[in-house]
Amino acid sequence: MEHNKVEMETMPLRARHIFVLAAASLGQVTGAALSTLIGIILPMIQLFRHPELTSFQQGGIACMSLIGIMIGSIVFGAWSDRRGYLVWFRLCPLIILSASIMVLAIDSVAVLTAGLLIMGLGIGGEYSLDSNYISEIMPRRWRLLMVGMAKATSSIGNIAAAGVALLLLHRWDDPHLWNRMMYIVATLSLIMFLCSLWFRQSPGWSIVHGRTDEARKAVHHFLGDDVEIGSVGGDKRVGKADGVTWREMFRGDNLRKVIFSGVPWACEGLGVYGIGVFLPAIIMALGLAPHNDGYRHIINSVELTTYINIAILPGFILGLCLVNRWYHVRTQTLGFILCAVGLAILLAAYELHWATWTAMAGFIIFELFLNAGPHLMTFIIPSQIYSVAERGSGAGIAAAFGKAGAVAGVFFMPLLLKWGGVKLVLSVTIAVQLIGAAVTCGLGRKVLPRPTPHS
Repeated sequence: MEHNKVEMETMPLRARHIFVLAAASLGQVTGAALSTLIGIILPMIQLFRHPELTSFQQGGIACMSLIGIMIGSIVFGAWSDRRGYLVWFRLCPLIILSASIMVLAIDSVAVLTAGLLIMGLGIGGEYSLDSNYISEIMPRRWRLLMVGMAKATSSIGNIAAAGVALLLLHRWDDPHLWNRMMYIVATLSLIMFLCSLWFRQSPGWSIVHGRTDEARKAVHHFLGDDVEIGSVGGDKRVGKADGVTWREMFRGDNLRKVIFSGVPWACEGLGVYGIGVFLPAIIMALGLAPHNDGYRHIINSVELTTYINIAILPGFILGLCLVNRWYHVRTQTLGFILCAVGLAILLAAYELHWATWTAMAGFIIFELFLNAGPHLMTFIIPSQIYSVAERGSGAGIAAAFGKAGAVAGVFFMPLLLKWGGVKLVLSVTIAVQLIGAAVTCGLGRKVLPRPTPHS
């Protein structure tokens, strides 16, 4: 290698790496923003436009985007392994943008339901692609941290969507303008598409499929003319060019990978989406928001939602500080357990009529360790346990498991509130978090062994 050349695997971090990270993270930001907006829009529709909506119907509408994400993760993940990442990386933002414009243009619950499903398809595709681009372009020493940082940007979506929605609610003072909230999603998806135009095909995917010249040109485009592919082609994570069949993905060692990466993601999905989407409704059920007229009550609950969402970012920061220091199985297991502890405090505060600050502390503990542990780790783990050739399928299946748990949580959350109130909601969520801890601890050491000091 020439003296002035550097290898992409060992090179120092550059500004172009940061741009790749920022652009490839916009899917996470948009998905989190959409989930937050759904939790704000649904009470507005139910209280002021369609009071006849049953708990079953509310759950069905709320989980539409998650069903789309689940399907999109699997479909676009599998297609990307066979046809490359780039075309889907550009198409998915356009899918999200078109659906958000449709909801903006037509004030209808039916259109909202269909639009959420379509937006979910695009977001699911982004979920299966963004970590792939990041993990294949970043230098080896920065790889896990950068994949984790991509997931951490979802906290920006949660916080920003809640904050902007709160400002809009105060400004409009009209619950009938609920569909204008989709301007937030439309703006994010447009920025995402414009950024994707700069991208090229993934170098790792091109190498796997024997397109070395194409991979070399992509590396020069992404990182600079002085960067060489180097030893990345010999990375043991690359795998075989034709990937694996769906049957092989669910047999032997791969089945253990699917369970280890998927089931905890499903348990985490209940906490992130089941609680997250209906956070304003849960806050109202707990009696934490001052009760005024219906619209003012929604505003108060959204305000508290914004404060609680702020705890998401420190949680991710804590997890990122540990990502290269702690064994990931340990981090995820403890994260699940401490999530359950936070919810137990919240449940005790509700049952024993403790002070409001105690309930808020329980919420914050839950959000802090959910995002420091399982919410971050479940996103990182697929890129560690799957080779490049099967990574799109593996990450897509894991994300689909996560969204299946989220769908179940969001669909049943209004029903649980109806059947047993907030006590039943919190009890079920605590049990699910403990299941996530048990699966992580039970399979973790076999699927993702503790790294040796020289590995």
